[in-house]
Amino acid sequence: MRAHSNFRYEEVANLIAGLVDSGTLSPGSRAPSLREISERQKVSLSTALQAYRLLEDRGVLEARPRSGHYIATRPAVQLATPTISDPPKRATPIVIAATLLRLHHSSADPRLVPLGAAIPNAELLAAARLDRFLARAARTKGTAYNTYALPKGDPQLRQEIARRAMRWGATLSPEDIVITSGCMEAITLALSTVARPGDTVAIESPTYFGLLHSLEVLGLKVFELPTDATDGIDLSALKRVLERRSVKACLFASSFNNPLGCTMPTEKKRKVLSLLARHRVPLIEDDITGDIYFGSERPIPFMALDRHANTIIYCSSFSKTIAPGYRIGWMATKSQAHLHSALERKLAFTLSGPPLLQVAFAEFLSSGGYDNHLRRIKRVFEDTLGQMSRAVERSFPEGTKVSRPAGSFVLWLELPKSVQTAALFDEALRNGVCFVPGDMFSASRRYGHCLRLSCGHGWNERIEKGVMKLGKLLSAAAARR
Repeated sequence: MRAHSNFRYEEVANLIAGLVDSGTLSPGSRAPSLREISERQKVSLSTALQAYRLLEDRGVLEARPRSGHYIATRPAVQLATPTISDPPKRATPIVIAATLLRLHHSSADPRLVPLGAAIPNAELLAAARLDRFLARAARTKGTAYNTYALPKGDPQLRQEIARRAMRWGATLSPEDIVITSGCMEAITLALSTVARPGDTVAIESPTYFGLLHSLEVLGLKVFELPTDATDGIDLSALKRVLERRSVKACLFASSFNNPLGCTMPTEKKRKVLSLLARHRVPLIEDDITGDIYFGSERPIPFMALDRHANTIIYCSSFSKTIAPGYRIGWMATKSQAHLHSALERKLAFTLSGPPLLQVAFAEFLSSGGYDNHLRRIKRVFEDTLGQMSRAVERSFPEGTKVSRPAGSFVLWLELPKSVQTAALFDEALRNGVCFVPGDMFSASRRYGHCLRLSCGHGWNERIEKGVMKLGKLLSAAAARR
């Protein structure tokens, strides 16, 4: 399934692409003839031909003389992956709030090609089905749930989350879980539980700018760790920091770091846990995109690798997979001290979440609809990442490097050092394209020659043109310098 189209030929093209994404049409196999498509989809031959030409441009189909159209064997992206990061070797205060507000405003502008905010296209999500559960809950239980929820959240929803955690090896009780307003509230509660203003937290670098904003608001400093685009943080750097610095906590993504897309191998995660246990440093685990994996198995979170897990605070939400507007997130911990402290703060900040939304979500999860939905959107995101990587290869400056995430829906690009992406942000907006400059992902404002692209809107002609236009702007800037 692709993003919505206003043109019939695009709808036909997206249908064929969907069959390729699902494996119904395999690489090298013959595509349906133009006449078949015309008859089956009740479109003219010229519309069918236009659809196939669009698929040729996208690299989905290839035309063979006197033989027809075949499903293309898509070439691997030849660009190198980004180099391991080199953050400063000292703790850094954070100043990002003002820039972040402007970025959010631009990312929400529907006139711009949406390569900025890491939010899935609403048309790809299962919100319509979820809304039906909400309507039914409002109709049958609206009066009963028009009140304050328990601070921990709806018991059935916590039970459903605990059941899902069993699939990736964690043994959580519903009593270990607190429902929050998205993953960011969970992380902010966790940070305020283990650290105080002026303390230092070790983080990946680059890391999600929303995490930097929370750290800034809480008055915390960060120690940025060198991070590889394939397998995550540098263990030797983490070891040195824990031995020589006063670190109150580590805040790491367990699956598909935003923006690098890296995931630590399981054995490396065990080594991280061993280091943290030796120095008695708690881990705040951000696993918001763990369910969006492209391989056969979900990456195992840190929480599932520690038998006791009493120094881990696990944070996640459904905002990246199904309903960002519902703001359903959660934190989980085996530590009663951390749990009690987080609940005290939640009572002070928000008291509780909307109970009716939680009830609807619990019933949706129990229905089994979430897993079917995940299978569908993972195919879309994986296809879009591939399409966008190939478009970057065609149009971005020579020397560009691109990440190879095995899940989620963002790409991290490293450009020649002469290209400063923040300086080109306004020019891109004037040309109708939004992206996120690389310096937003670092407390020390590193990565000025990098940027992040969101692939959450599927692949269509508008997205493709936006990527190509951005590539031309960056190539022109590289040529000038």
